Amino acid sequence: MKSSTFGKRLSEVRKTKKLSQDELAKMLDVHGAVIGRYERDEVKPSIEVAASIADALEVSLDYLVGNTDLLLEKNILKRITDIQRLTKDDRNTVFALLDAFLRDTKAKQAYSE
Repeated sequence: MKSSTFGKRLSEVRKTKKLSQDELAKMLDVHGAVIGRYERDEVKPSIEVAASIADALEVSLDYLVGNTDLLLEKNILKRITDIQRLTKDDRNTVFALLDAFLRDTKAKQAYSE
């Protein structure tokens, strides 16, 4: 999803989440036409509104405004933050478990193809 504008990123994420403009508008308590104007880059939302949009779509505000191309869901970001708070030994344990799980998943995918 490499798009340069807020509007393009908003549109792509909304469509990925299978939401209509009206559905997203209801989540934000705004008119559907407002979402269309954001997506066409006709108007820019305030930082507060942009943050609400990011929360509703469960993505980072940094992604929507183009500060990063890394699209992470909010629940993943929360887990990363939680892992950062662990002791070094506990983080290493989490990483070892994750590495083993990913290795097993990749092996299963390779054999199922």
